[in-house]
Amino acid sequence: MATSKVGAGRTRKSSPPRADRALPKGKAWGGRFAEQTDRLVEQFTSSLSCDQRLYPYDIQGSIAHCKTLERAGVFTARESAGLVRGLQAVKAELDGGRFPFSPQDEDIHMAIERRLTELIGPLGGKLHTGRSRNDQVALDLRLFLRDVLSTLMGQIQEFRRVLVGQARAHLDVVMPGYTHLQRAQPVLLAHHFLAYVEMLDRDRGRLHDCRERLNVMPLGSGALAGSNYPVDRLYTAALLEFPAVTQNSLDAVSDRDGVVEVLSALSVIMMHLSRLSEELILWASQEFRYVDLPDTFCTGSSMMPQKKNPDVPELVRGKTGRVYGHLMGTLTLLKGLPLSYNRDLQEDKEALFDAVDTAGQSLVLCTELVRRLVVNQTVLAQAAEGGGMLATELADYLVTKGVPFREAHSITGKIVRSSLEHHRSLQQLTLDELRVFSTHFDQDVLDCLTVQGAINRKSQIGGTARRRVEARIKELEKALKG
Repeated sequence: MATSKVGAGRTRKSSPPRADRALPKGKAWGGRFAEQTDRLVEQFTSSLSCDQRLYPYDIQGSIAHCKTLERAGVFTARESAGLVRGLQAVKAELDGGRFPFSPQDEDIHMAIERRLTELIGPLGGKLHTGRSRNDQVALDLRLFLRDVLSTLMGQIQEFRRVLVGQARAHLDVVMPGYTHLQRAQPVLLAHHFLAYVEMLDRDRGRLHDCRERLNVMPLGSGALAGSNYPVDRLYTAALLEFPAVTQNSLDAVSDRDGVVEVLSALSVIMMHLSRLSEELILWASQEFRYVDLPDTFCTGSSMMPQKKNPDVPELVRGKTGRVYGHLMGTLTLLKGLPLSYNRDLQEDKEALFDAVDTAGQSLVLCTELVRRLVVNQTVLAQAAEGGGMLATELADYLVTKGVPFREAHSITGKIVRSSLEHHRSLQQLTLDELRVFSTHFDQDVLDCLTVQGAINRKSQIGGTARRRVEARIKELEKALKG
């Protein structure tokens, strides 16, 4: 009989393993263990409250797995059909909210297998043949992300349609354009709306690229080394509508690049929404009064009756930091993991799911907020007339008369300073007053000192001239139709 040391010069007999010793209750992996899992450990390691939303994808993948094993001759047609019927019954329970979860369920994968066995008997124990939870969860995540990214891309396109609609409705509205939050040059409000349309198009492109890269099937990688069964992975991929399969089993079960890429893309989306939110917060303030936010998207103060608070854009701005945190947390989670699978990877889903939900809700709310936005055109027009925003027009005019730009810039700066000292706008200056600063000014300079003239001279591709903006609106309306 084997012995083990217990002290200097002393030994004790070790007990042989007993076949009748109680195994961890309900654990599929319990054969290796002689004691029950500590209750605190079960609570700490369980991911069921988070990952149960993966159940449609888990069942979808399991059905494909059964059919693949049938094709490989591992399951009979009868066994495969029985497993598929059982899985469909489990899904019906989950869909209807009737699924009997157990405190012993570690995650949604084991919960489904446990319930399947309860419904169809010992045959349910065959479901996990040739498969590990490592490649199973990798598959579920990719199936989930494929759907989520398609939904998010659709939400982005709807937001772009709304922004283009607002641009069309306000094509002739002028506003101050800003740099450093200082009034700089007049632009069309439509041009400003279309800036966000361009941002969102890049966001949609990033999500599309993420979807293309993660749309590769990992099932069949096993725990880390592949499968001992003659499974046709390309057949499984076709069942699940994957265009390709992973080429390295170690990488497939531990790869979370897709999660990181999605979190990164969502962070950029939230950054864009936050920038828009900040502008709406400013524009809706009494200091600006450029827009009125719909009452249904604002709240009041519990103390001050007059308040109308822009809570939705403020919360979008705040939730942006939350999504950033999920990205940084996931990168930190992954940075020290050796190949292949490690339990740390369980922590990716809580961050991913919350970021996906947050970005999706923010897109929908921003879309509806902008759809119902009321623009104060008179206030915007008045704002576009002041602040010396036509100074660049004067400088460029002098350049057309042969004055070097730096000299023209200096001359115009002196004109602006004089106008401020005398409380006059540039539009109010006469030709004689302008010629005090430079004899290069002629009668045609007065044509430059109009807001509409300043806007329409920006007629190159991408400029704010009305004809350019209208042309871009038409292009976008055609591209976004339907």
